[in-house]
Amino acid sequence: MKILLTNDDGIGAEGLRTLAETLGKSFEVVVAAPDRERSAIGTAVTLRRSLKVRCDPPLTRDCVTYAISGTPTDCVILALGKMVPDVDLVISGINQGHNLGDDILISGTVAGALQGYLRGKPAIAVSVANPEFFPGAARIAARLAARIADGSLPPEVFLNVNLPDLSLDKIKETRVTNLSSASHIDTVDESIEDGQTAYRLLRRRTANHASPGTDIWAVEHGQISISPLHTLLLGRVQPKLNDQQFADLI
Repeated sequence: MKILLTNDDGIGAEGLRTLAETLGKSFEVVVAAPDRERSAIGTAVTLRRSLKVRCDPPLTRDCVTYAISGTPTDCVILALGKMVPDVDLVISGINQGHNLGDDILISGTVAGALQGYLRGKPAIAVSVANPEFFPGAARIAARLAARIADGSLPPEVFLNVNLPDLSLDKIKETRVTNLSSASHIDTVDESIEDGQTAYRLLRRRTANHASPGTDIWAVEHGQISISPLHTLLLGRVQPKLNDQQFADLI
């Protein structure tokens, strides 16, 4: 199996390197990621300027690595359209910070995976808040990739995976979840800079109103959340997933 990796934290991000190193032990890995941080950029596509591609030193042994002057969406479109159209799976991450509830609408991490799914590839977005737990998140990504490779999971999947800030031996279980309607809220902070009124858009955690069965509730209760985002896309194959399919994932 050949896997395309991308992210929104940039080509030098620790989470991307950890993911490449772990997956590279079992799979052929190609990296196409932004040449700088492009967080919270959503599904933005670069249309009014050309994209530049730089071949970087391999993130791991024998791993072709491209740094691209665009967004995560650009990276996957370009990679699948020109450089590596023959990949079998797209994985985006590991994002430093959860992508839960309505956060997926602005997440560059989720957007990168989405472009793989829209082009007929199974796709996974992986996030965890604390870099200390990147290795565990990478192992979960590798186990999910293996299940797609051996047919244990259907190929028509688009999964948003979030891990709690715990080592794998302390995580209780894996849950298939719905997106919570609560997560963060955009707020505006006003200040004076250089004698002028200035505004900053902020993302602040809202009060905890997450319901059982949602992604936020699962992560806050020490569980791995797997949200099948393919079920939200009308007109596409929508394989049903359940907790039992992931009972032995950890």
